[in-house]
Amino acid sequence: MVKEKDEALYVIPLQRVYWGGSRRTRGKRAIRLIKEFVERHFKAKRVIIDNMVSEYIFSYKIEKPPRRIAVKVIKIDEDIYKVLLAVPVRTPGK
Repeated sequence: MVKEKDEALYVIPLQRVYWGGSRRTRGKRAIRLIKEFVERHFKAKRVIIDNMVSEYIFSYKIEKPPRRIAVKVIKIDEDIYKVLLAVPVRTPGK
């Protein structure tokens, strides 16, 4: 019997964002990659990404998102999950 996950910590690799396409869309692709990762691992229908996660990704500039990100995934409702930043991080330059 498979136990259902309610929350988990993951380090999501974002190197694939650098592979193809325009430099200007790397930040947007990083957000999409995080959503796809959570959908695949939790079989989620809807994924909500917290503002702190997107601010952390875009704090490195849109062209240079981080290579990996530590996130905490929490189940809100049936097939709805929320992605939070696992470790509170000070944004560079602030």
